[in-house]
Amino acid sequence: MVEQKSLLQELKTIPNMLSLLRLALVPVFLILVLTEQEGLALITLIVASATDYLDGFLARKLNQTTRLGALLDPAADRLYILATLIGLAVTGNIPVWLPFVIIGRDVLLALTVPMLAKYGYGPLPVHYLGKAGTFALLYAFPLLLLAQVWQSAQFVILPLSWAFAIWGIGLYWWSGVLYVKQVFSVVLEARKTD
Repeated sequence: MVEQKSLLQELKTIPNMLSLLRLALVPVFLILVLTEQEGLALITLIVASATDYLDGFLARKLNQTTRLGALLDPAADRLYILATLIGLAVTGNIPVWLPFVIIGRDVLLALTVPMLAKYGYGPLPVHYLGKAGTFALLYAFPLLLLAQVWQSAQFVILPLSWAFAIWGIGLYWWSGVLYVKQVFSVVLEARKTD
C-alpha cells in the first residue's frame, strides 16, 4: 500500500503531470504527421518540447525529482522519436531505412534488460552521449517538419536537419555500444560474486 501511495504522490507532482501531458500528445502528434498537417504537428511538437524543458526545470527548482519522472522523461523522448520516424517515413519525408537504424539501437538495448534483471539490476543510467544523440535527433525531426511547412527555405533547413540527424544517429549508436559494454561489465562482475 505504501508503494501505491508513493506512486500516486509522484504522479501528482507538477513535473510528472507535464510529462504525462507530453505523453498524451504523442498520438495527437502522430495523427497530425500522418494526415500531413505538418504545421499543427510542428506546433504540437513545440508544446511537447516546452513541457520537456519545464518538467526538468521544475523538478529541480521545486525539488520534485522522482523515480517516476526519471522513467517518464526518456520514455516520452523515445515515443516522440518513434512517432516522428513512423510519420515521416510513411509520408515519404525520410528514407525508409532511417527508422530501422534508429529503432535498431533501442531494440539492441532492450535485449540487455533480461540480462540485467537476472542479476538484480534495472536499466543502467543513461550515458551523456545518448542524451546528446537524443538531443540532436529531437532537433533534426522538427526541422524536417519545418522544411515541409516552409518549403521556400528548404535549401537551408534540410541540410541543417540532416546534419543533426546524422550526428544524432552516430552519437545514439556510440552511446548504445558503450551501454552494452557497461552491461557486460556489470554482468561479469555479478558473476564473480555468485
